[in-house]
Amino acid sequence: MIKQPLISRGILLVLVSGILWGTVGIATQSIYQISDIDALTIGFFRLALAFPFVYLFSVVCVKNTRKQICFRDRAKISLLGILLAAYQVLYFAAIAYVGVSIATVITLCSAPVIVALASVFFMKEPLSTNLCLALFLALAGTIFIVGIPDVSLSINRNTPLGMTLAFGSALGYASVTLLGRSLSKDYHPLQTTVIAFGVGATGLLPFASLSSLVVCAPSAESIRLLLYIGLIPSALGYTLFFLGMKTVTASTASILTMVEPLTASVLAWLLLDENIKSSGYFGAALMILAVVSLCVHKESAAGKQTAASRS
Repeated sequence: MIKQPLISRGILLVLVSGILWGTVGIATQSIYQISDIDALTIGFFRLALAFPFVYLFSVVCVKNTRKQICFRDRAKISLLGILLAAYQVLYFAAIAYVGVSIATVITLCSAPVIVALASVFFMKEPLSTNLCLALFLALAGTIFIVGIPDVSLSINRNTPLGMTLAFGSALGYASVTLLGRSLSKDYHPLQTTVIAFGVGATGLLPFASLSSLVVCAPSAESIRLLLYIGLIPSALGYTLFFLGMKTVTASTASILTMVEPLTASVLAWLLLDENIKSSGYFGAALMILAVVSLCVHKESAAGKQTAASRS
């Protein structure tokens, strides 16, 4: 039996991780404005800088609860790290062909659907009416916030390739969510995260333009922003995400993290003076309704379980 406070805590942890991930775009855009560091290099440093922090957290926090990881699960965790790197590479590659809007809509809207279907067939997680409603509200909210992109305005003429890459990114993110859920049942999140980040950073190393980084001599502000991306939305964000997934289903987690574009839009409005479209307010309302729907449903389910155990 899962106690109600644990469920509420899990939802909160996953929700906070989604909010933290929403700050990456603003930090990345700020780096672009003050340096010549490319996206793949930022992706590498996102994992490479996070690795030592997560390792230190694991040494301090995972003493009595540390478990020996078997060979099969080490392979799964290594795959998790490869997928962390891969879905970033595919997303950045998709942007080069179809732009940010199309890549974002395809990735963010495809991933939770993939997770919901896969969790039913492979993880035997129930797909309730309330979960379907929350998924619909979150998808609609994302589209209203980001906007419906015009495919004819894509950057390159090879639009099908760009859309395929974006869908591949969604598959990678969905796989990370499902693997994280399965591993969270047996190991502390810091154990899996530290290995995944090390493998992911190693996987991105060949794609990172480290030579250009040395040549361009990044400013102190760029270094601070890279450290922020590595420590807060990456080290802390992913740890909270995997920790929350101990008590939250993969489908629910994928929906909750869709607050990422909402967070990015609000921060762009507050910090960069970017206007929010009128449809964005409606999308934000739908996103909030999706989160509230999930929270109410989980609390109701926990209440029923508690009542049943007392009867």
